Amino acid sequence: MTVFSKSLLITTLAMLVACPSQSAVAPYGALPGQAGQPVSVSLVDEAGGELPIYGHRGQQWVPGQPGRAYQVRLTNQSDRRVMVVLSIDGVNAVTGQTAASNQTGYVLDPWQSAEIDGWRKSMEESARFVFTDLPDSYAARTGRPDNVGVVGIAVFAERVNRPVYSAPMPQSTRSSAAGAANEAMADATPAPSEPQQRIGTGHGEGQWSPVASTEFVRASHRPIQLTELRYDDENGLRAAGVLPRHSTRYPKPPRAFPSGFVPDPPAY
Repeated sequence: MTVFSKSLLITTLAMLVACPSQSAVAPYGALPGQAGQPVSVSLVDEAGGELPIYGHRGQQWVPGQPGRAYQVRLTNQSDRRVMVVLSIDGVNAVTGQTAASNQTGYVLDPWQSAEIDGWRKSMEESARFVFTDLPDSYAARTGRPDNVGVVGIAVFAERVNRPVYSAPMPQSTRSSAAGAANEAMADATPAPSEPQQRIGTGHGEGQWSPVASTEFVRASHRPIQLTELRYDDENGLRAAGVLPRHSTRYPKPPRAFPSGFVPDPPAY
């Protein structure tokens, strides 16, 4: 894809309606490390609650439970349309290709929040994102296990042909965007001493999840935002030092004579 060529991209339908004002997205809030960025990203469990995010050594970590489905919540916190290329375990969630920032993705209207519920199978169906053992992850089963354990987004602004006033992007976002790609790659590569990844994202059951196509022209070939959320099960996060380890104290051993006389049993 050339920088300014038009292409058909995926956008959410009415079930993910654009919010009319910034206050409408306030309940979702800006996540740690994402303040001032155009798009916030979080993982949502089956009950609709956001999974907690833990900061550790400059990275953001989320605990996942094998067998549980999840969704990726994207919220456009700006007054411009944006396109979000979504990577799950290094795989483009729309096309199934090994992820790259110049690929297709989801288009969000200003202030819109959308929950991406699975691998895109067609314009009407997706396969659920499900936490699963690493060998059963979609990336591992398709011969690409090296980047299992990370959800990433690359965000692009839309090219505007007419003068439109837009509030300037915060300096912290502009300055970090240029070197974000190399930093993201470095963060995604575990150090040799880090524990082995335990879980990944599987290809769950199919579900009705309609989308539509729209045209989007990128303002530049470089994303204005690159954000990663790493995840593992709770044991993996403890081994990595993200969560505190369990107490090493042993439970009290059973005692043959713990008390005095025999009390009456509870009534039925």
